[in-house]
Amino acid sequence: MIIGFFTRIKEKLLEYRRVMEVATKPDKEEFVTSARVTTIGIAIIGFMGFALFLLFQFGISKVLGV
Repeated sequence: MIIGFFTRIKEKLLEYRRVMEVATKPDKEEFVTSARVTTIGIAIIGFMGFALFLLFQFGISKVLGV
């Protein structure tokens, strides 16, 4: 039982090592593109949350007459 546990950990660490050897540092253009896409995604999700907040805050209360 313990031997199998350590074997799985060793295999996982070797897998992580292979990924790190293949991975490369992004150049500036790739980093800026990734940052831009991430920022746009966060902004869209934030806007959707704010729109839902407004809908529930003002829209639902008017429909229910509260």
